[in-house]
Order: sequence, then C-alpha cells, then structure tokens
Amino acid sequence: MRDRPTAKPDRLDADARRILERTELEGVELIRFLYADHGGVIRGKAASRSRLAERLSSGIGHTVAMMAMNMLDQLQEVEHLGPVGEVRIVPDPATYVPLPYAPGAAAMLSDLRQADGSPWGACARTFLKDAIAELRSAGYTLAAAFEPEFTLGRRLPDPAGGPDRLVPLDDSLCYAGTGFDTAHDYTIKLVRTLETQGLRVEHYHPELGPGQQELSVRHAPALRAADNHVIYRESVRGVAMRMQMWASLAPKPLADQAGNGAHLHLSLWNDTRNVFADDGGVRAGFIGGLIAHLPALTALTCGSVNSFRRLIPRTWAGAYAVHGPDNREAAVRVCSPVGEYGEPNLELKPSDSSANPYLSLGAVIHAGLDGIRRGLDPGEPVEVDPDTRPGRYPRLPASLDEALDALEADEVLMEALGPLRRSAYLAVKRSEAAAFAARDVAYELSQHLRVF
Repeated sequence: MRDRPTAKPDRLDADARRILERTELEGVELIRFLYADHGGVIRGKAASRSRLAERLSSGIGHTVAMMAMNMLDQLQEVEHLGPVGEVRIVPDPATYVPLPYAPGAAAMLSDLRQADGSPWGACARTFLKDAIAELRSAGYTLAAAFEPEFTLGRRLPDPAGGPDRLVPLDDSLCYAGTGFDTAHDYTIKLVRTLETQGLRVEHYHPELGPGQQELSVRHAPALRAADNHVIYRESVRGVAMRMQMWASLAPKPLADQAGNGAHLHLSLWNDTRNVFADDGGVRAGFIGGLIAHLPALTALTCGSVNSFRRLIPRTWAGAYAVHGPDNREAAVRVCSPVGEYGEPNLELKPSDSSANPYLSLGAVIHAGLDGIRRGLDPGEPVEVDPDTRPGRYPRLPASLDEALDALEADEVLMEALGPLRRSAYLAVKRSEAAAFAARDVAYELSQHLRVF
C-alpha cells in the first residue's frame, strides 16, 4: 500500500516550518505528541522526523479507549470509549520544546481530535480552551502558574519483594543550605532544561520534607500555564532519570513526611488591568465561586486517592473551604503583592500534580466565572488557622470518593465537563478509589510515586 504524500513545506504555516527547520538543525529524530488523560497521567505517541510535516496536520491515530484508562492501566467500561473508535493526537506547534534530558527527542502538547479535525468531547485540553473562551466572552482573561513541589531521591526495590520505595536524597532542613548543596547538580540541570524550553524559573529552595524541592516558574496565560505544567512534570522526572535518580510529584510519596502540592496562582485581567487589584465585586465574586464549588473542585484539583493524605488540617494544604489574606491554612489565600512590580493574586492551595492540569484549571475558571455572574458572597475572610475553631468552618472532602460525590452533585461543573468527559472521569476515578481501597498503604504509595 502506498504511503500518503507528506505535506509540502510551502503549504505549512510559519510555526510548522520553524519546527521542521529546528528538528533538522538540532538532530531531533522523535517528536513526542503529549496529552494528559483522565487519570492525570501524561501519555502520548512520537512521530519520526521524516513524517513530521504530515503529522503536524494529520496527527497520529489513537484509540478512544485510552481516555477510559485509569492510572493503573485498567480500562474502564465507558460508553463510546471502547475498542471501536479512533481519534487523532494533533500537536500544537506553538508548544514545541526540545528535551535536553532525552537527546534526539522533542515534544509538543496536543489536542485529541476527531478524524475530521473537529473537537472531541473527551479532550482535556479542549475543555480548558472552551473555559478560556467563555471567560473571554465575559470580558476577562486569566493568568496562572502552578507552584509545584516534588521529592527527589532514589527508587529502590524492597528486598522482601514488596513494592518499590522512595529513598529521599537527603534529610536536610527546610530552606537549609545543606539542602541547596545536596541537590545542586540536579537543580542546575533542571533550571537549564526549563529555561531552554521557554519556562522562566522564578525561584527555587529545598522544602520541608526529606528530599523535597520547590521550583516555581513564571505565570502565563491560562492555556500556556497548563502546558507549562505538563512540560515541568516531564522535565522534573526526565532530568532525575538521566542522573540515575527518581523524582516524584505525587501528593504523598512518603506517608510520614510533608506532602507535595502544586498550588495554583491566579490573576484575572480586563485588558491591561488586574481586576483582583480592586477590592470590589469581581474579586469577591470569583472567590465566592471558588468557595461555593470547592468540594467539587477538589475532585479535579486533587485528582488521586493519594491527594487526600496530603489534604489534611494543619499541614498548610488548605483543608477548609475558607479564604483569607496571606492565610496559608485557607483553601484560597489572597496573596499580597510583593515589590514594585508585584500584582495581587489568588492562591488555590488544595491542588497537586496528580491532577490533570487542563481539567483542574478549566474547572477553576468555570467556578470563578459562576461566582462573578451570580455575585456570590465568599463570606468573611479568615485570619486564623481554621482548625483552631472546630465546627465553625466547612472542611473539604476527606477522600477521593467524597470529592467525586460532591462533583456529581455540582450542576455547574458537571454541565461544563459535558456528557462524555464527565462519564469517563467519574468512571476512571471511582475505579482508582476502589482499587486502592482493596490494597495496603505501601501499594498506594508505590503506585503513585511510579506514575506521578
């Protein structure tokens, strides 16, 4: 059977021509087309350089069933997501990045599209795009940044044949100089990798737990922020593997140590004006929307069974549905601007890297926009640790099942997700909750550090 003719360079747009030139000059042989699934796993396929011109427009064929796969690679029964059906993994040329930790490879973030090129109802990246478009129709744009933590160490097999375990790189103290020194070689390689990929590193420090690191990147428009987080996750782990180490962004890879969050920072803009800078109705409404939908949001922003080991009071994870100025125990922290060029922003603390960032950020936009439209009152700001006043403030869900119950009961978010996406997400996450409930803690930890 003859191959289809490849796309001619003179028919490609400027971004596509630039990518073809870069792959040739940089000796890139394989280009990964990446997407995030309903289990929060980053998956994809790779195109060869010789077929890239065609694949940029046609994408790569993919079974629809993969969006019904959970993080344990167990396929769930979801209508329209079985053995029959095909979608295309179509890359976004604007997201092209080299992979310095994988010489000869590059990557692009991708949409899952139907064969005719139209949007597909289970694509997470399309969900965020649609949320951004709805926000724009209301006159706003959103800037965002994920603020991730991860644990650096080595993955060792259990001598007794049990699950693998993570041995942290060090036991240094929070922000301690010894922590900087121990992780120095890795950190420099990671910073250089991210900067090469167009992610602007803001700051870095060793965090609270053994081997725990925090490295933040600059905020960006909402879609780019979610794309950046996928690139970040891949790079954190790729650089570690290249150095014979293991990095885990799992919320709680070590049961008795500090958890890894990915706090979500947000600012809302009307043209060139940050509307969160005004202590007025828009900011209050947006916060009110987050507070009203927080129980359901946690099913999407804290996307795993392991998330709820982290999301507990007195751990600075934001376990209560309250807001407060610079309150690190509130689920929504109203951050004070820092320095001459600082801008006020909101920090959503119940958020981690086991979540699909497109679903997470898209749902946050829908919740905030609902609050603006309905003028929802966020309640009085809380300026104490809410756990010191038992029974006064609402606690967020304590398990993934509880969060999924709240999501199913949330009409706004269920409507926004759409029938195929919500059916698949609920099936995948319910299956994960059931699978881990039947096993011990060691199994849960090992599977999360393997995947995230």
